[in-house]
Amino acid sequence: MPTVVLSSGSASLSLTGGVTEFEVEATTFRRLILELEKRFPGLGTQVEESMAVAIDGEIFQDAYSAELRPGSEIVLIPKIGGG
Repeated sequence: MPTVVLSSGSASLSLTGGVTEFEVEATTFRRLILELEKRFPGLGTQVEESMAVAIDGEIFQDAYSAELRPGSEIVLIPKIGGG
């Protein structure tokens, strides 16, 4: 199963009860979002709206169609606003 990692400074930690790393059964990023929302209500929405995504070390601007492998690592990082 893919492993999801939340950055340590993420506000999302309040939604996961402080858990920073966990496995999710998903083969696509879109399915991962649905699974996150089911397991941790509000997290899927937060990922969609305010988090950057790195899958196996590659940062994605639009990860919806990205496929996930059983050993994939998905790192979720709060987006940084710029001016």
